[in-house]
Amino acid sequence: MTSPPDLRWDADRLDDQGHLAEADPGGMLPVLASAAAQVRIAGRAVAGAGIDGGLAADGRPRAVVVAGVGAAALAGDLLAAVCGPGAPVPFLTVRSFRLPGWVGTADLVIAVSFSGDTEETLTLAREAVRRGCRLLAVGRAGSPLQAVARQAGALFVPVEAAGPERAGLWAMLVPLVSAAAAIKLTSADDALFEAVAGRLEEIAHRCRPASESFINPGKSLAMELAETVPMIWGSSPLTAVAAHRLAARLGQDAGLPALHGEIPDVGHDQAGTLDGPMAVRDIFADEGTRTLRLVVLRDTDEHPSVTRRRELSLRMAQDRGVSVTELQAEGGHPLERIATLVGLLDYGSVYLALGYGIDPSPVPVVRELEMRLSE
Repeated sequence: MTSPPDLRWDADRLDDQGHLAEADPGGMLPVLASAAAQVRIAGRAVAGAGIDGGLAADGRPRAVVVAGVGAAALAGDLLAAVCGPGAPVPFLTVRSFRLPGWVGTADLVIAVSFSGDTEETLTLAREAVRRGCRLLAVGRAGSPLQAVARQAGALFVPVEAAGPERAGLWAMLVPLVSAAAAIKLTSADDALFEAVAGRLEEIAHRCRPASESFINPGKSLAMELAETVPMIWGSSPLTAVAAHRLAARLGQDAGLPALHGEIPDVGHDQAGTLDGPMAVRDIFADEGTRTLRLVVLRDTDEHPSVTRRRELSLRMAQDRGVSVTELQAEGGHPLERIATLVGLLDYGSVYLALGYGIDPSPVPVVRELEMRLSE
């Protein structure tokens, strides 16, 4: 393997339109701008697949199990968070090759794969069929996953989106939320999806490449994250998934590590880093060093005890000189609130990659792993 190029952070790159075009040959920025279109296209695909009648006819399942990896699995986590702790059935996301032993005929398995040929998802979908589970499949039209669904007589929703899997989150999430609404586990209709699309359009406009850094929230977030090790905390199950999303995208887009979790659990597992070596900033160092940054994603629906812990954690970080970024979800419905966070976080991650001179589209290590597995 050849050694990686010298990748140094340069904030000026973010306002260099020539650099943004040249460093993004895969067009990740235009793909991000298509998020609203993904929501609308997915809504039409759901209507065409007949989810409402097909799922509702069989009644409410004992449990909902989402089978997928990567962004597909995150869509499953978001589904559980959108439905909330008051949902009358449990939700589980399976990110491996085996379904739990208790999953059976009374349960709904939703197999999700952006490409439709993810090995883990296909394995779980076939196992669900063998066990007699109710199956809903979400993936590319003409894919092996559609073939599994067709053979089993199961519902299938085609995914239409450009770019890599992680950029197709909304194309996968809308069918999941629609399925949950069909079996009365949450509320969702065309008006909600249009509101979500509107939020994503607004973020795309504010974060457009031509918008300069001092007024562009995506570029501003990238500049705050640059040269740091982010520790990303969510103040609710919903924003905790958004924290996971940002950590995943930082690794995929820019090759940078990050911690993530949910308050109050992170107060036990990660708070010690505030007194650790990464929290120390040496302003006299000859070369720049990466230091800790606490990123807190706030929800409007916070438990009062979580609010107190969040406020104290921020104060303690600031007392120790640890840099802090705080972002607030907006909107009423959980799906709308998550859109206001994920839309911005995705832009921040991509701009961070471009500021380092990294093409955010490919993930060479993942490709190498897949090639070695196929040998």
